Amino acid sequence: MSKRKNQRNVLLWFGIGVSFIWIVQILYGFVPLVDQLLNEFVYILEGTYIYTLFRFITDFGSREFLIPFVFILSILFLLLYRSFLPALFFAGGTLGTHLLNQLIKFLVERERPSLLEEANAIGYSFPSGHAMISIVCYGLFFYFVSQKIKQKQIRRALQVFTGLLVFLIGISRYVIHVHYMTDVVAGFVIGGLLLTLFIYVYEQLETEEKEKARSAR
Repeated sequence: MSKRKNQRNVLLWFGIGVSFIWIVQILYGFVPLVDQLLNEFVYILEGTYIYTLFRFITDFGSREFLIPFVFILSILFLLLYRSFLPALFFAGGTLGTHLLNQLIKFLVERERPSLLEEANAIGYSFPSGHAMISIVCYGLFFYFVSQKIKQKQIRRALQVFTGLLVFLIGISRYVIHVHYMTDVVAGFVIGGLLLTLFIYVYEQLETEEKEKARSAR
């Protein structure tokens, strides 16, 4: 295992541990220290160009955008790979993440700092669905698209763009004050764990499929 993967795994498990502590604090009625320190800052951004920009960015994690996006890309992956697996994991992974997000929200029952129906900000708050679903959806998008791109520079540019987009979508929920920062971070952590799991399972199934194809020859 490379040094970069080791660092990523340590960071992921650290995030899982911190997120678990936040969940316990929230369930017992405590406000995590991170939210105590950062919650007042967002009021300064209301009515500014920064708020307007992030209000635009947040829509890239909305159901109105993601549903047609996932549908079109699933068809594209089906045509590119000539296999149901990539399309199934892309669409199923995104949908499964949404369902898990709703389940966790139902169990934790944390109220939002504010509601904004036109930004899909209704219901419970923890963890952020935009952060959690976006990291899985766009992460799988990058994974499957990058497999078909041979040029390293283009692949790297797409990786940077995708990573930045996911980060901004998540942070936008904090900036427009429909989530606490801990909601966003926990969404990234849980989504990152799911993304890693989906890619691992996909690669295992893909390997088995290739071995069966070789045996059949």
